[in-house]
Amino acid sequence: MPATPASLQKFVQYCQQHLKGDEKGESQNFLDRFFQAFGHEGVQEAGATLEQRVKKGSKKGNTGFADLAWKPHLLIEMKKRGEDLNKHYAQAVTYWMQLQCPTYVMLCNFDEFWIYDFRKQSEEPIEKVALERLPDRVGAFAFR
Repeated sequence: MPATPASLQKFVQYCQQHLKGDEKGESQNFLDRFFQAFGHEGVQEAGATLEQRVKKGSKKGNTGFADLAWKPHLLIEMKKRGEDLNKHYAQAVTYWMQLQCPTYVMLCNFDEFWIYDFRKQSEEPIEKVALERLPDRVGAFAFR
C-alpha cells in the first residue's frame, strides 16, 4: 500500500501530539511510524536496519551507528528537535561513504527532513521538507 495524504497527515499529527523530539528515546518510534506512513508494515518489514554499525564512523575513527540504513536506497540520521542539521553534514557524508554510498541520505530533527543525493549535488540538500508539509511533498520521499 503506497503512502496516501491521509496516512501522511496521520503521521504528522502523531509526531506533533506525542513526540517531544528526543533523539535517543524517540527516533526508532519516529522512523517506524514514518515507514508505516509510506505503506510499509514497519522498518524491519521494509528491510531496513536500525542502529546500523558504521566502521570508522565516529569522529575518533571508532564504530559509529547510523540511525537507519535501508540498503541500497537510504541512510537516515536523526537529531533532536530543533538541532541545526548543518552541523551534521560531515557525519552524514562519513556514514554515506562507509555504507557503500546509498542513493539518498536524509537528516531529520523531527521538524525537518533534509534529503541529499550526493551523486548529483554534494553541498546542499536536494530537498528540504518541513514535517507539516510532508503530505504535500510526498514526491520528495521516492527513495526507490
